[in-house]
Amino acid sequence: MNVLSGLEPHDVFKYFEEICSIPHGSKNTKKISDYCVKFATDHNLKYIQDESNNIIIWKDGTKGYENSAPVMIQGHMDMVCEKEADCDIVDMENEGLRLRYNNGIISADGTTLGGDDGIAVAYALAILASDDIPHPPLEVVFTVDEEIGMLGAAALDCSPLRSRIMLNLDSEDEGYLLVSCAGGTTATAHLPYEKLTKKGIAASITVTGLIGGHSGVEIDKGRANSNQLMGRTLYNLGKKFSFNLITVNGGSKDNAIPRETKADILLPSDADINAVKTYLDELNAVYSHEYHITDPDIKLVFTSGSDTEATVLSDISTKQAVAMLVNLPGGIQRMSKEIEGLVQTSLNMGILKTADDEITASFSVRSNMGSEKDELVDRMTCLMSALGGTVSCAGSYPAWEYRENSPLRDLMVDVFKEQYGKEPIIQALHAGVECGLFADNLPGLDCVSFGPDMKDIHTAKETMDVQSVVRTWNYTLEILKRLK
Repeated sequence: MNVLSGLEPHDVFKYFEEICSIPHGSKNTKKISDYCVKFATDHNLKYIQDESNNIIIWKDGTKGYENSAPVMIQGHMDMVCEKEADCDIVDMENEGLRLRYNNGIISADGTTLGGDDGIAVAYALAILASDDIPHPPLEVVFTVDEEIGMLGAAALDCSPLRSRIMLNLDSEDEGYLLVSCAGGTTATAHLPYEKLTKKGIAASITVTGLIGGHSGVEIDKGRANSNQLMGRTLYNLGKKFSFNLITVNGGSKDNAIPRETKADILLPSDADINAVKTYLDELNAVYSHEYHITDPDIKLVFTSGSDTEATVLSDISTKQAVAMLVNLPGGIQRMSKEIEGLVQTSLNMGILKTADDEITASFSVRSNMGSEKDELVDRMTCLMSALGGTVSCAGSYPAWEYRENSPLRDLMVDVFKEQYGKEPIIQALHAGVECGLFADNLPGLDCVSFGPDMKDIHTAKETMDVQSVVRTWNYTLEILKRLK
C-alpha cells in the first residue's frame, strides 16, 4: 500500500502496514502467525509456533547485554473486525485493510484499524530486525484470540520462557502504566423448583429503561441492575400480595449490567388488580428517586390479563426464587487500598433465565485479588446450598495482583519523567488482560502494560496517533537500554 512509507521510525510503520494487509481477525490468525514465522526465518531467529498459532521468537542480547536478564515483549496478533454498513470491503476474513493517513492520524477506510494490537507486533518486529538497538536477550511473544477471551495466552505453554520481566504493549493510552488487572470467572447459580397447576390472574412486571453498561469498567457508576431490582420488587410485592412466580428472565450477557428484566406471575383470582398496580407505582416512584441520576428513565411496567390456568412455581419454590434474587450479592464488594479509585472486587448478575426445571443466574465475578474472587464464589455457594441449589463456574482467569515492589515499574516511571517531564499515571484495570495469565504462569513476573494513543478501538472510527507512536517507540527503546 505504501501509505505510511514516509513515516518514521520507518521499520515500525513498514511492519504495521504489512500487518494491515493480512486479514487477522480473531479465529483467523493462521496467516498473520505464518507471517511472523517467515519474519523469524528471514532474520535467522529461533522461534516456536504452537498449534493455536501463538508465536515465541528469541533474540540474543546485543553487545554488552549478553549476560543481562532476558526481557519479554508481548502483544496479541488478532484484531476486532468491524466495518461501516456502506463499506465495500465485504470479507474481512480474506481482504486486507485500506489505510488512511491524514494530519498525523492513521485510520482505515470504513473498518477497524487493528492498532490494538497490531502496533505492538510492529514495535516488536522492528526491534527484532534492528542491529543497532541496545537490548537484553529478548523473548518476543505474540498470542492469538485475545479479543475473544485471551484464548491464545490461556493455551500457551510458558515453560520455554525464562523472562521474569515483561513489557506488554497492549494499552492504548499514552502516559498510563497499567500494573494490575482483575481475575474473574463466570459463576452460575442454579435453583431447581417444584411446579404445579393453578388458576388465577396472569400478570407481568417489567423493570425497564435502565442504562446498563460494562460490568467491569462501569460497575462503579452506581447504575441499577434490572435482575437484582426485580428481586427487590418481587420481595416487596410478596409482603402485601400473594402470588406465584411463572418465569423470570433478564439480561443477555454476564459481563453486561442488565437493562431489562421481566417476571410473569399468577395472582389469586380475587386479587385487587388496581391495588397491585398502585403499589407497584409507589415502588416505581421509589426507584425513580433512588436512581434519578444514574438511570433517569427507570420504570416498572405492570400488565394483567384475565382469569386463567397456568403452570407455576409452588409457594415454597417462589419464596426460594425471590430469596435467591434478593440475597445473592451484587455490585462493588471492595475498593482497593493500594490504588485510589480502583474497584478491587465486584460481581454482576448479568443473565437471569427460567428453564423447565430450574432458574439460573449467571454472574461475572471479578477481583484484582484472587482470594477475594474465591470468597465471593463461596458466599454464593453457601446461600444456594441453603436454598437447595448449586453454583457452577466456567471460564476462570487469574488476577494480575499489584506488586508493591516492582523494579520495572520504578524504572519506567523514572524514564517517563525524564522523557515527558511529568509523572505517568499508574493504573489498574477492573477487567482481565493477558498479563494476568502470564503472571499466573511465571512466578515472580514483573510486568507493566503501556502503549501509544488510540481512539475508538473496536469500531470503524478507530484511529492511531503517529506522534504518540513515535514517543512510545523512543520510550520503549530507552527502557530496553536501561534493562542491562
